[in-house]
Amino acid sequence: MFRSLDDLDPRGKRVVVRADLNVPAKDGKVTDTTRIDRSAATLRELSEKGGRVIILTHFGRPKGREEKYSQKLLLEPLAKACGRKVAWADDVIGIDAVEAVKAMKDGDLLLMENVRFHPEEEKNDPQFARQLADLGDVYVNDAFSTAHRAHASTEAIARMLPAYAGRLMQAELVALGKALDHPEKPVTAVVGGAKVSTKLDLLGNLVRKVDSLIIGGGMANTFLAAQGIDVGKSLCEHDLAETAREIMAKAKAAGCRIVLPVDAVVATELAENVPTRIVPVNQLPEGQLILDAGPASVEAMVAVVKASRTLVWNGPLGAFEVAPFDAATTAVARVAAELTGQGKLLTVAGGGDTVSALAKAGVEEKFSYVSTAGGAFLEWLEGKELPGVAALTVTSGCGCGGKH
Repeated sequence: MFRSLDDLDPRGKRVVVRADLNVPAKDGKVTDTTRIDRSAATLRELSEKGGRVIILTHFGRPKGREEKYSQKLLLEPLAKACGRKVAWADDVIGIDAVEAVKAMKDGDLLLMENVRFHPEEEKNDPQFARQLADLGDVYVNDAFSTAHRAHASTEAIARMLPAYAGRLMQAELVALGKALDHPEKPVTAVVGGAKVSTKLDLLGNLVRKVDSLIIGGGMANTFLAAQGIDVGKSLCEHDLAETAREIMAKAKAAGCRIVLPVDAVVATELAENVPTRIVPVNQLPEGQLILDAGPASVEAMVAVVKASRTLVWNGPLGAFEVAPFDAATTAVARVAAELTGQGKLLTVAGGGDTVSALAKAGVEEKFSYVSTAGGAFLEWLEGKELPGVAALTVTSGCGCGGKH
């Protein structure tokens, strides 16, 4: 079990917050403030309750101190999202950092420079983590999206200070726990995308945990081919046919039903508004590519979703970026969103393409929870322990040296 902000009185305390403000930017301007907006709730709450909020985050993948990865561009959008002024520190350790923290008053927000300017961050260096910990009295991790990395600001520091989950981290952990750890059954997973090879661990874990597994996208072609169906020149990993058969055997043994497309939307190329046909998956015309699940497949998938109480989604069901091959993803997603709104289904989704596909379908805000965590969300689906989450559990020693 983890501690949340409900367990913390931050008044007068120096609160080191690990946020994820690694946002898209162009020409020195932030182009998408989603992560900043999501992080603002925790920062505002701590500030309003009188905490001295010290914000650690990273931006890009710098090799040492590179000005193009300076986080000063975050100051303005962060202040706007939090509704209050945000001070700046030119480093995360050393005299500049210490003096900036010393100057803080209750309720102040302080954004520190890119924690990844120091290679010790990604090495999870304990001495570096100790310097970060010395800035604060307590630690709050609000960056689930970096929780799969054992870095100094996500893992080591959490064992040196009393550690708490921020509101964003808490929401993520509660949603994920409801979806797979303690779900209301029946549970269905939708897994799509281009390749089976990137989701082997995911599929292996899910067939043991869910009642139905809907497989779509290019990866469905690999499963169809493994059953002897000719998918022509469609995207397919023929070398993984045996692996696909093993996954199907594991699913059967675990009592998990695998749902594959029975018909497909096909065309001669992946391009906008090309002529399309709908054919059974075992009757692919020569020269045609499978680019989306067909209407009979959608009907079967929708029936499974309607019979479920919990739905976990990762990956699109077709080449959704190009119309009209977003039809299957959109149709199933809208039904899931409608059932969510009626209180009949818990829906948790995540992964870059998934978020984009749900946004395109106009249902991103209508799912129970949509994770923007990417790699961390995927590793959680794979059943892996996330170091940043494990370090927050109250059973772990904090090594704080008597600070609380």
